[in-house]
Amino acid sequence: MDLAMSVDSSGSDGCVGQAAPGRDSGKVNKGLVLTGDLEPNKGEVIFSCVAESSHKSVTSSDSSGGSWWNARNALGVLIFLGLMMAFLHRVALSITIVAMVTRNVTVTLNNGTCPITDEHLSDNYVQGEFDWDEQTQSILLGAFFYGYTATNFIGGRAAEYLGGRLMFGLGILIPSILTLLSPLCINTSANLFIALRVLEGLTQGMVFPSVHLMIAAWIPPKDKAKYSSFVMSGSNFGTVVAMAVGGWLCNTTFLGGWPSVFYIFGGLGVIWGILWFLLAHDLPEQHPRISASELQYILKHRYYVKRDKVVAIPWQHIVTSAPFWAIMAASFCDNFSFYTLLTELPTYFSNILHFDMSSNGLRSALPYAIQCVTSVLWGIFIDALHARNYVSLVVVRKLSTSIALYVSAAGLVAMIWVECDPVWAIIVMCLSVSATGPINSGSSISEQDIAPNFAGTLKGLTNTLGSATGFLAPAVTGAIINNNQTLKAWNTVFIISASFNVFFCSIFVIFGTAEVQPWNYPQPRKEVRVITIFDNE
Repeated sequence: MDLAMSVDSSGSDGCVGQAAPGRDSGKVNKGLVLTGDLEPNKGEVIFSCVAESSHKSVTSSDSSGGSWWNARNALGVLIFLGLMMAFLHRVALSITIVAMVTRNVTVTLNNGTCPITDEHLSDNYVQGEFDWDEQTQSILLGAFFYGYTATNFIGGRAAEYLGGRLMFGLGILIPSILTLLSPLCINTSANLFIALRVLEGLTQGMVFPSVHLMIAAWIPPKDKAKYSSFVMSGSNFGTVVAMAVGGWLCNTTFLGGWPSVFYIFGGLGVIWGILWFLLAHDLPEQHPRISASELQYILKHRYYVKRDKVVAIPWQHIVTSAPFWAIMAASFCDNFSFYTLLTELPTYFSNILHFDMSSNGLRSALPYAIQCVTSVLWGIFIDALHARNYVSLVVVRKLSTSIALYVSAAGLVAMIWVECDPVWAIIVMCLSVSATGPINSGSSISEQDIAPNFAGTLKGLTNTLGSATGFLAPAVTGAIINNNQTLKAWNTVFIISASFNVFFCSIFVIFGTAEVQPWNYPQPRKEVRVITIFDNE
């Protein structure tokens, strides 16, 4: 018989990766491991290649890659802390604006609003430094997302060629410096502060696409639910710290009260940036301290292929891909409800339930604290089920997304019947927000499932739409509640978010998948054909 072999001959630098599980592998000269499958009806074996580390002995192993603490865990902690920093900077304004703005709330039950109890009478009038109405505040709260929306795709594409380490690091470090400058800009001009927030968003737009690219390179598919749920919960934890600590700082005189929030959060981000660039690496192959067993485990199970040259985006395949649009739908509704509550929850607790500044921060943080816990626990639970083959990967993604969005929608609808009961308002809000924790094991990482080689690009696209809700949600909320701080107005806000969750989640459940799409794999740039192996029989 004849056997033809197709190999990308662009050099070892361009062929880091490996085949899907189940492919046969073998060694060839020049330190490359070739893996391949017989392509149906063509009589050819298509190979991808993995460059062996020159200083490590690679052995065949199917273990999880060594001891309880390994290079993946270290990277996960660094990314967790990085996302925490990102949300410290992002959420800082949502909590400080309550202290910055003059507030004179006169309410009666006849207006459809909640009465002020004796303990809250002293907080009825708050003298802030700025007299901004709700629409002005919505512009300020949404300014970050105008910039953020613009750079998600560019950031994802840049991360694929410049490396996730560089783009993620800059995406946190630069906003940290800008956060330090925020009080100066606020006191100089509102327009200058808007420009600074837009610039913060521009630089943070590269963060999540870079994270997804690094997860695709470092974490095998079967481990992603566990790792991703932990890593992505860094954003939830950052929200908790921002609201709890930020609310407390605003109520003190330390560094002027609300300005201290920007100084402390910005300073922590700069410290993180130094540690990131000292310890993080784009690929496990580049890590100087990774064990041989962990490296082999990663290379054996991932679908990611390192690129050293520009590869064209398969636009036609992407725009006609039902799984891609299913992810877009889930991303839109998840982000819309998330940013509605993230930017407006402190305002709701302050203006409707009349919580004081100190308790407002703690109560606003509580739902996100529980969300952080549910995200990690659900990731561990569903990962264990998947590891034992009780559920398939697609069930993991769809079940996680369904729980996150359908239960969250039910909680938002329930807010209609809560009315002015502060205890039930907090309980129901905790249910609604914390229920979204499983999303980090669901549609949030589906881009890596369908096309890990384009994980940065796809996340850039889906997050562009999702991040647009960062200014759309405050704008919609601001238009509804402007000069209309009533229960009825806020119920309208909750119903809109709940309706989006139900409708768009259903699209993901119907059309979503966890299978790698054919257009994930780049076409060989050049073929070297080794032909004619004769069989005398």
